Amino acid sequence: MYPMGGNSMAGPFWSNGPAPGAFYNFPGSTAAGGAMQARSDTPGEFGTQRSYYPVTTGTSVVGLMFKDGVIIAADKLISYGSLARFHDVDRVYRINDKTVLGIGGDFADFQYIKRHIDQKVIDDQCLDDKNEMKPRSFYNWLTRVMYNRRSEFQPLYLDLVIGGMQDGEPFLGHVNLRGRSYTSNVVATGYGTHLALPLLREYSENPTAYQTLGQPEANDLMKRVMEVLWYRDCRSDPKYSQAVCTADGVKVDADCFVAQNWELAHTIKGY
Repeated sequence: MYPMGGNSMAGPFWSNGPAPGAFYNFPGSTAAGGAMQARSDTPGEFGTQRSYYPVTTGTSVVGLMFKDGVIIAADKLISYGSLARFHDVDRVYRINDKTVLGIGGDFADFQYIKRHIDQKVIDDQCLDDKNEMKPRSFYNWLTRVMYNRRSEFQPLYLDLVIGGMQDGEPFLGHVNLRGRSYTSNVVATGYGTHLALPLLREYSENPTAYQTLGQPEANDLMKRVMEVLWYRDCRSDPKYSQAVCTADGVKVDADCFVAQNWELAHTIKGY
């Protein structure tokens, strides 16, 4: 039994976290006494306005595991509707020495969530306890964030590819705007699910095939995939960024370029 005059309500699990039985609230706010309050939006003259159609978007992201790490690549184009508007925007990011992130979908939504990701990285650095955010923890956190926003009917229109090294093993996962998530040897978003996965089917359908794949071979496969996406996806770009995460850390190459070959273009009707 609770003591006479005591508070029978349990406190929060952790600072700025949900109370028992409460929903995860991102980014959340804390009232006096430590209780979580739901985020509120102040309606404007015409009520609360939200966009259900992303405007500035990025296309496919492709991730591939090899025996020593993970490689993630995405082109550098952000489209404004059908207009190829911004041609030099990185969509692959180093989070820390163990984790990399590739994003597709609405770039404005990513800019919003990136502020909170950066703050989590800063918090890790300030603690200075030699513990960095691991890829599986980052993947689970993003799953909760995306599902929370979807449950409030304010989804973040993003396709997220998370990769890295954890406990000496490569990790690769995907989270979409509904919070649906999965892990695999090969992950692709957008048109990459139709154009890239068939080229990597040997590794996507065999759970142990990646263990025989070295980094040079993985780089060659990724070059071939990005070339096919450039030819076939009208929202793509020949310039792309690529991040490789191994036990030695993360290396990001933001100046990759597709080796184009248009010798057969004159045979295509309407060219």
